[in-house]
Amino acid sequence: MRKLVKNSGGKVILQVEKIVERGSLKPMDVKIPGIYVDAIVVAQPENHWQTYSDPYNPSFCGEIRVPVDSIEPMPLNARKVVCRRAAMELDPTAVINLGIGMPEGIANVANEEGLPGLKMTVEAGGIGGVPMNGTAFGACTNPDAIIDQTYQFDFYDGGGLDQAFLGLAECDQKGDINVSRFGPKIAGCGGFINITQTSPVVVYCGTFTAKGLKETVGNGKLTIDQEGQIKKFKNHIEQVTFSADYANETGQKVLYITERAVFKLIDGKLTLIEIAPGVDLQKDVLDQMEFKPYIAEDLKLMDARLFTDEVMGLKEE
Repeated sequence: MRKLVKNSGGKVILQVEKIVERGSLKPMDVKIPGIYVDAIVVAQPENHWQTYSDPYNPSFCGEIRVPVDSIEPMPLNARKVVCRRAAMELDPTAVINLGIGMPEGIANVANEEGLPGLKMTVEAGGIGGVPMNGTAFGACTNPDAIIDQTYQFDFYDGGGLDQAFLGLAECDQKGDINVSRFGPKIAGCGGFINITQTSPVVVYCGTFTAKGLKETVGNGKLTIDQEGQIKKFKNHIEQVTFSADYANETGQKVLYITERAVFKLIDGKLTLIEIAPGVDLQKDVLDQMEFKPYIAEDLKLMDARLFTDEVMGLKEE
């Protein structure tokens, strides 16, 4: 990108923490050589944060390793229910990608459950450790390796992933997903397509409805206190960012996990396979969809442990 700027007659301005003596950096550590740079700005620490939430955390770049039990567990809410249910799909032998948004919390759940040796990756280049969430997403605590983002996508594009966990913004009756366009708001697909096209297992994670949704989680069940104003399961979506037809052709395993219902793509059909204890199938699930899904003959209740404060015990399983 810097070469492209220079070749197009643009200016490259570099923001740095400090200026060091010429020759004091190892040549292999130099990512932007001086011949690419037109100007340098020395920034104060408060203007040079490592993430949106951390001025500097040495455990994000491998300078130190910290005890992972120092990472705060998620509070018990709908988001944790979704991340817990998704964590039940984790394969301990798999190379895993966690996407931005809801799936970020899966790493927190896995850490709380003490799941050992998971090979989690994030598209920014982190491999191993515990991927962070929220405004620190893209960083990993205690990473095993940090590679350039372009190299990470070469790996993804080449089919290196075994499992991918992505966000669920909108889903249609075929099982197609839209995360990229909503009326005048064009979020774009980012690396979503690269990741979902090549992973043999794709798990979408999100709440069942949006905007104003209020729920109570506890005592092994879910209670809907106030329904969300926006339905996510629609007859038609504005843009297809993930194609269920393509997934069916390639034999992908696809799950759609929410706090009150779990769907699976079975023989090309979006099929309801689980509902949460405490919810009403008709009122809280089917009436909140613009279409009627296929319903599994052996429709099950979601695991009651998802809705309790105690650790689920996934490590022992």
